[in-house]
Amino acid sequence: MSLSLALFAVLAAVCLGGGLGVVTSSNVAYAALFLLVSLLAVAGVYVLLLAEFLALVQVLIYGGAVIIVLLFALMLTRIQEFDHVTDNPQKPLAVLAAATLLGVLAVALVRGGPRGNTLQNVDLERLGTALFSSWVIPFEIVGVLLLVVLLGVVIITQARGER
Repeated sequence: MSLSLALFAVLAAVCLGGGLGVVTSSNVAYAALFLLVSLLAVAGVYVLLLAEFLALVQVLIYGGAVIIVLLFALMLTRIQEFDHVTDNPQKPLAVLAAATLLGVLAVALVRGGPRGNTLQNVDLERLGTALFSSWVIPFEIVGVLLLVVLLGVVIITQARGER
């Protein structure tokens, strides 16, 4: 067994463990932290695939920004309003959907996926130039939109607290 295969097996186990922690955790804050563990393991898989840019994006955007926004939303939620919610009645449907997805992935794994060598090198200099020249405005607009959403959540939460 090569070192890269052993590292992949460890990262896959960590990713699956984090995913199981997300769906089995009764505390939502712990579920968010398990999600962070799973996302960081996926970033590790990207590093093994020599896709350093994707690993960096995975850590910065998903591991950083999305988890922080999720934790902010959890902190601003009033947990006292949800004391009566203990379980979801759609759990059998979720188990059926998960089993179906597992079956589809197993069939895809057995068949071997796409044939041929379709991998191409990405010129990171061209990608960076494109991101910071023609795509900088959409990224800034999305950043401002997320800030407005976060401020809206804070204002709505404070308005409910005054009642």
